[in-house]
Amino acid sequence: MSFTTRQVKVLVVDGSAFMRKIISDILEEDPKIKVIDRARDGKEAVEKILKLDPDVITLDVEMPGMDGLAALKEIMRLKPTPVVMVSSLTRKGADTTMKALALGAVDFVAKPSGAISLDMKDVAQELREKVLIAASASVEKLIGIALPTKEPVRPIQIKRKNIEVVAIAASTGGPRAIQDILGNVKTTSIAPIVIVQHMPAGFTKSFAERLNEISILEVLEGYDNLQLKPGMVVIAPGGSHLIVEYDRAKQLICRLSDMPPLHSVKPAADLLFLSVADIVGDTSLGIILTGMGRDGAEGAKAIRQRGGYVIAESSDTCVIYGMPKVAVEQGAVDEVLPLHAISIRIEELAAR
Repeated sequence: MSFTTRQVKVLVVDGSAFMRKIISDILEEDPKIKVIDRARDGKEAVEKILKLDPDVITLDVEMPGMDGLAALKEIMRLKPTPVVMVSSLTRKGADTTMKALALGAVDFVAKPSGAISLDMKDVAQELREKVLIAASASVEKLIGIALPTKEPVRPIQIKRKNIEVVAIAASTGGPRAIQDILGNVKTTSIAPIVIVQHMPAGFTKSFAERLNEISILEVLEGYDNLQLKPGMVVIAPGGSHLIVEYDRAKQLICRLSDMPPLHSVKPAADLLFLSVADIVGDTSLGIILTGMGRDGAEGAKAIRQRGGYVIAESSDTCVIYGMPKVAVEQGAVDEVLPLHAISIRIEELAAR
């Protein structure tokens, strides 16, 4: 996995002096990261951001005074900067984190054991990696600044049966992209959509619930033997792989797998895509959105080889042009589209 090659300047923001110290020490174990300062609350963070111009900010969700969400709003208004939220692994923390991703945070890391986590070493590597990835992210694209003009999407003529399943892969920047797509789908008479968003256990339920609020489609976290129906969107649960198969009645269902992580992620889009290629074949639609790494490329190639159709998000709108780039380079993609055009193409291909 490749990140930026320059040293990344980080501002660490946390309501706890202990956590500020721990997070700073964890980050500076990587010579590519330099912690330039720390802040104890949102107000101090905004002041230091304007003065110090950090490359990345780690931002505590729960702080006295100006909390993480309020600070994030100010950061995106005054000086858009890549932000990695550091969140408590609680239901409230998960809900707040989803709001933060919608406001423009690049990613998040869950504190393993609450606001004061003595075991932050358990997520040390994840924190360093996500900070380095965030340094390469385009915040302007994440919050909709300086995006390309929304030109009309040209209709396409494809000789194939109606799409039975839409499979979507996303990682860094994905929550905002998925929200954009589902929020712009105008019909519930559409093939079921199954989504792998790289996200840990404990957060995908809140993600699904938030999407359900903004979409006319029914969005829910996946579970074993869930029957796929038109107008339904299923989010793969964090910590489990999700595949599709037919049950004895020839109904499409979701199955969960506890196989080891693939590409260091669980759920992995490749496993979903490979199952879609095997089970649905030429009536499948695969979509690869923003994200670091190569997850989804192998599965997308399998979908295309079986006669399905594959779309990759364009570099014009990707927060991180990694996963789509690999898929394009491997010849696994039929069409490259900017984000605003993807919901239009889904309706064109998958509407019943």
